[in-house]
Amino acid sequence: MENIFIKKVTSYYETDNTQLILGDSFKILGKMKLESVDMIFADPPYFLSNDGITCQGGKMVSVNKGSWDKVDAAKTTGVAEKHKFNRKWIRLCKKVLKPNGSIWISGTLHNIYSIGMALEQEGFKIINNITWQKTNPPPNLACRCFTHSTETILWARKDEKKSRHFFDYEKMKEMNGGKQMKDVWTGSLTKPSEKKEGKHPTQKPEYLLEKIVLASTKEGQIILDPFCGSGTTGVEALRYGRQFIGIDNCEEYLQITQRRLEKAVYL
Repeated sequence: MENIFIKKVTSYYETDNTQLILGDSFKILGKMKLESVDMIFADPPYFLSNDGITCQGGKMVSVNKGSWDKVDAAKTTGVAEKHKFNRKWIRLCKKVLKPNGSIWISGTLHNIYSIGMALEQEGFKIINNITWQKTNPPPNLACRCFTHSTETILWARKDEKKSRHFFDYEKMKEMNGGKQMKDVWTGSLTKPSEKKEGKHPTQKPEYLLEKIVLASTKEGQIILDPFCGSGTTGVEALRYGRQFIGIDNCEEYLQITQRRLEKAVYL
């Protein structure tokens, strides 16, 4: 694919329309050309790995996702430091986003309020607040609050006044049975069939990224995922004829992504 880096970057995996990079997203983003990507989807650390417990497959398991999700992963000790972390990577993303580009960021109550504030502080205009309602969330073992069954996905354009973001309204209407699509998307957690190449603790289901890719990009455009995990963004990007750049600091997850991308079928 087209080289959009101003400094040398070694690809972990590369094809005509894909580039996977192993490394620190902060450093890699700083090496990219300004205004070079059309859309960004980010599923950043939620900072919820606090040694608590949850339920998975009917069993009690730890909520810890990995070292990248712990509060000290971003050298954070409190709310202010976590917010500083979010502002930093969002600022770097804004620099590489084209003038009419847009960004989608997913999160839970643990980080999404900081994300929303950071977007506004960095000059983005929030377009939509998507609520992903899960039909099969893990049960609440503590029984001291309501069951957590939703996540939020914020969609924002680069600039409040100057940007003219792309939205395929007709496609979304078609996918919704001829009716306007609302900002609540309901569906199951990631299917086992989408985890055949390996598991990631926060892997998003393909139907979510399908909507995001089709709603906000055109064929041939470049999609960036700075925390690409197991590569669901890339799978849907390639499936619908887009180009994809994925960054992750874990080689195990990039291996899963590579295997999934090699099996992705262009529709």
